[in-house]
Amino acid sequence: MNDLKNRIALVTGGSRGIGAAIAIAFARAGADVAVNYRDRADAAQQVCAEIKAIGRQAWAVRADVSVASQVDRMIAEIERELGPVDILVNNAGIAKPRKLEEIAEAEWDEVLTVNVKSMFLVTKAVIAGMRQRRWGRIINLSSVAAQTGGAVGAHYASSKAAMIGFTHSCATAFVKEGITSNAIAPALIETEMVTTNLNATPALIPMGHFGNVDDVASVAVMLAMNDYMTGQTISVNGGWYMT
Repeated sequence: MNDLKNRIALVTGGSRGIGAAIAIAFARAGADVAVNYRDRADAAQQVCAEIKAIGRQAWAVRADVSVASQVDRMIAEIERELGPVDILVNNAGIAKPRKLEEIAEAEWDEVLTVNVKSMFLVTKAVIAGMRQRRWGRIINLSSVAAQTGGAVGAHYASSKAAMIGFTHSCATAFVKEGITSNAIAPALIETEMVTTNLNATPALIPMGHFGNVDDVASVAVMLAMNDYMTGQTISVNGGWYMT
């Protein structure tokens, strides 16, 4: 186990919710952090302010991470302001609760693009540097929906299952190069995404209550510090799905 001093982390969708908690937890563990956002500049700057108060460097960077040109610009900006990315957290995502028969083709495409294509694009943009330095951490935010179907819909569950498959592929490809790839599968963490979903109730959770963003952030820090875990999906779900 190592601390994260002088490591550079990028958290996509890091301006709020689980992403913000992970960004701040990384800073407490010693990392400098790039906080990606798409729309909420004020929230991203607030997260950066908290990181700087801890004594670490932070940089808020706007980009739609499902667009390749914006991803390339984002990575170049981070490398200029902080340095090369050592730890990548693919957290950016959307959820639009729908029954299967209500999902329009455009909505299916949007959810898969934002949740899955972004992971592919950002990972591809940083992996060459990780391989050159022979150290890297890829952490993908999946969901209990990948394991149980969840409470959002088939489009969301499919996207989160794809993230686990991508995690396994990266773990296999880079296992000899000092790069680990793992996923976290939370369930009903108390964020805006969950509290605005009428289908998501504490009654679904055996523990009987929503989780806290720090419950997930602590796992992300553990995965970033650990040298010997790769290809794993860590469930943070109050007992909804057991492995």
